[in-house]
Amino acid sequence: MMRAYRRLLPHPLLTVVLTVVWILLQNKITAGMAVFGLILGILIPLATSVWWPDRPGHFRLRRMIPYTLIVLWDILVANVQVAWIVLTVPNSRLKPAWIVIPLELKEPEAITILAGTITLTPGTVSADLSDEGHSLLVHVLHTDDPDAVRADIKTRYERRLLEIFS
Repeated sequence: MMRAYRRLLPHPLLTVVLTVVWILLQNKITAGMAVFGLILGILIPLATSVWWPDRPGHFRLRRMIPYTLIVLWDILVANVQVAWIVLTVPNSRLKPAWIVIPLELKEPEAITILAGTITLTPGTVSADLSDEGHSLLVHVLHTDDPDAVRADIKTRYERRLLEIFS
């Protein structure tokens, strides 16, 4: 029974997410859209499952919810900060920086979420991952203290992702 379930739904969370995204993209909730979204939510993971050979060993969904809320809050705050920088700081006084973030994360999915989080937050961009996956190169629009930015990323995001994926 479990094998049949896993073959039909190789990535159940992805199925749910795809279904919900489809319904949201339609701007109306109807039974037909929900069924079609569910069909897409089943077929897309089935068609792409051959490229997903490994899954994270441990994933704590309950810890992902507060992480998501923190990231959404940080995106809002960073939007205001970047707008303020753009409006008040002359280009000659901007202090951009390249910062190398050493990673404790080992799971590729966790590293991807961290890189995406950094890029989604205005004023920062994940630019490169080392070949061994031990560090992430981040560009910051404006900072007086690159070490503080590094410490903030490690404590605010990476520490939480370590808890989620371990």
